[in-house]
Amino acid sequence: MNQEVRFRRKHVIIFLSIIGILFIYSLSSSRDCAGSEQFSRSKVDGAESWEAGQGRDAFLPNRKGPTIYAVTPTYARPVQKAELTRLSQVIRLVPNVFWVIVEDASQTSTLVTNLLRRSGLQERSVQLFAKTPTNFKLQGKDPNWLKPRGVEQRNEALKWIRNRLKHNALGEPESPGHSIVYFMDDDNTYSTELFEEMSTIERGKVGVWPVGLVGGLMVEKPVLNRDGLVLGFNSAWKPERPFPLDMAGFAISSDLLLENPQAQFSYEVERGYQESEILRHLTIVHDMQPLANRCKDVLVWHTRTETPKLDAEKALQKSGKKSNDGMEV
Repeated sequence: MNQEVRFRRKHVIIFLSIIGILFIYSLSSSRDCAGSEQFSRSKVDGAESWEAGQGRDAFLPNRKGPTIYAVTPTYARPVQKAELTRLSQVIRLVPNVFWVIVEDASQTSTLVTNLLRRSGLQERSVQLFAKTPTNFKLQGKDPNWLKPRGVEQRNEALKWIRNRLKHNALGEPESPGHSIVYFMDDDNTYSTELFEEMSTIERGKVGVWPVGLVGGLMVEKPVLNRDGLVLGFNSAWKPERPFPLDMAGFAISSDLLLENPQAQFSYEVERGYQESEILRHLTIVHDMQPLANRCKDVLVWHTRTETPKLDAEKALQKSGKKSNDGMEV
């Protein structure tokens, strides 16, 4: 009899314990729901409510700010998709970036079209093409510095951006809002913080900042005086250039490009002078706007992908086969 009573007491205790745990869990869930509801209300009260279709993008930084036209010249090669995929992941995290991809080809490619579709950036991008003239095209084992690269593609992008800013969908003139143009090469590495800095560029200004791993130095950077005025650059390679900085180290307020239609890139300038060629029409060194914590932070790096060794692939192709048959790599 005593054993039976103890057995019943044990079951009662277990049952009560389960009821207690469920009660505590229900209270905790109610508090979480109330907290979420309060958070949603606070966002509405703060005029930051989600717009239809924002979804997870509502959590991303830099939603408000000028449109940043990121210009990327690209060409077909084994690492092209890998390079553009890396860039697409960065651009997805910065909602006010509009990606202008310009292929060095006689028409746009399926590879780039597929990449934009899969990355969900179709609505925030345009796919252009502009083929480099044969006499300016690198041949065989030519070093990449022998001839200017990206000239035709960047100029095509500038033409498209200027037309977009001048005209609306009906082809009528419109007053363009503040926007920024940045030359975002596909072989560099970019921090999302860079685009937050870029968004602060004022009208009529060219913003500048340090670039890591370039020109034979750990970092090339603008040199400022005590008042934050740009005095020059610490470039070790051709420091006599009017603007001795890397393409990744500046961005331009779009109004400057509209006011100076002659500002573009050229095949006629010597090696290393492409940056100076466009900037000489737009600004002077002392008038540039230093960013990135008074040019103390490195937010972009001039990294380059190693050319893959495909000797086995070449041997396979000679036999009429290929490892990526039916695949896009």
